[in-house]
Amino acid sequence: MTSFSSDYLRATQPARRLSADDCAIADLEAIIEAAPGDAELVGGLECVDEVTLGVPVYQAGRLRQEVAVAGNMSAVMAELHWVLSEGPGIFVIAQAFEATSIDRASEQFEAVIAAEKVGREHSGDHFAAAGANDRVWNALEKLALAAPDVFVDYYMNDMIALGAWSWLGPGYLVTSQVNVVNPGGDAQQPHRDYHLGFMTVERAEQYPLTTHRLSPALTLQGAVAHCDMPVETGPTTYLPHSQKYKLGYLAWRQQDFINYFAEHHVQLPLNKGDLVYFNPALFHAAGANVTGANDTPAVRRMANLLQISSAFGRPMETVDHMKTASAAYPALRAAMIGGAELGDLAHAVAAATDGYAFPTNLDRDPPVGGLTPPSQYDIVMAALESDVSEAELLSRLEAHANRRST
Repeated sequence: MTSFSSDYLRATQPARRLSADDCAIADLEAIIEAAPGDAELVGGLECVDEVTLGVPVYQAGRLRQEVAVAGNMSAVMAELHWVLSEGPGIFVIAQAFEATSIDRASEQFEAVIAAEKVGREHSGDHFAAAGANDRVWNALEKLALAAPDVFVDYYMNDMIALGAWSWLGPGYLVTSQVNVVNPGGDAQQPHRDYHLGFMTVERAEQYPLTTHRLSPALTLQGAVAHCDMPVETGPTTYLPHSQKYKLGYLAWRQQDFINYFAEHHVQLPLNKGDLVYFNPALFHAAGANVTGANDTPAVRRMANLLQISSAFGRPMETVDHMKTASAAYPALRAAMIGGAELGDLAHAVAAATDGYAFPTNLDRDPPVGGLTPPSQYDIVMAALESDVSEAELLSRLEAHANRRST
């Protein structure tokens, strides 16, 4: 009879569900302390020009030369992928954009900001308080509609594509949100990003470890500097290698992790036209813009935040969930009146609706009480619990669909 070691059994037995109680700062410390130094990274990477504060910095000109060599594209992409996954989790492509391309796009973004301020109170978003920043949601579509020639000039940039292909492969989807941090804007709390990074701890605990590992592979975070960003303007702070901590989506709100980030983060100044790509699981936070104080020149720090999604984050078939939910609702109400448990009916609601809050139009469908707006599932469940009419449910679903459209 074959016998198995205890180590083997621990490695192969089903694990219990994740809990925020499992997070230990010592585990993150061990990852950071074991990370290679700048000199070791430079020696191990073929295309990098320098490593600053643990972050590889590539010159766009050199990358273009490297990928122009026949058969070399795959090696370059493999290196960039390694940096994002097993390396520091972040890299900079210096001088990725020409100044004229940046300036033309910035002019359009400023026009959008000015137009959207007309006739409405300045409100905050789920990243900053009112007045701290100016944000353009769905900046990609707005730029394309306002100035197609500027859009084409901007997004034909091969460095955007190189990073996206390196992490996600072909078929990806690009979205962007312009963020202008005004003088006096406070620093963010360190966090992780979309998908799991936008969920409450309680919600994130409901997903298995495989999903926690998968979430970063579905998205690539990027930022294009639209102005020079010395440290006093508050460029984003990062904790290199923190994307390797598997429980980070449950840990980033805990005080000992916040304290560790405050003591060990790095902050790289950027120049206009630089492009930063980072793993969405990397602990990061926008810095404080302290310009404008003590008679120093005020700088409105503008960045175009790129969120590029994997082609695989979609189902195989198209389903009209509004039709499905509307058709199922009378039967759901009848079952509830007949004594069915709400928890059991929730399973049918999950099959009939789109249970995820995204994608949406964050101009018209802002987050409510957290980082996400209500989903179609939330709307149907709320209607079922309060026993609204079929006509009222349809009205709510139509309003929800309208908020999500551009």
